[in-house]
Amino acid sequence: MSQSWRKWTRILLAGPGAVLVALVVMAGMPLWLPGGAAGVDNLVLPLVLVPLVLVPLIWAALFFHACLDRRLSRVAAIAATLFLFHAGLVAHKLLVQRSAFEEHRS
Repeated sequence: MSQSWRKWTRILLAGPGAVLVALVVMAGMPLWLPGGAAGVDNLVLPLVLVPLVLVPLIWAALFFHACLDRRLSRVAAIAATLFLFHAGLVAHKLLVQRSAFEEHRS
């Protein structure tokens, strides 16, 4: 692996990769947060606290991990795991809602 390839991979993982993973984690977060006392999904935490506090923290953790870790494979594995897990949660939720909607219409 050439030095310039490693440099550009690290830049992509620290820059747009970290932003993308942080946004997908934010989108999936309401799905694993506990529901409210009235049985309504907890929306205040993901809509207020997450964009203002947690997304920058998640981004910063991914950014500094990509910059400071010597093994790019570990950085890519952690970012891919977070991305795939939360994207899977969002996709599952959307597919379940769609199938329930289609079942209700027929």
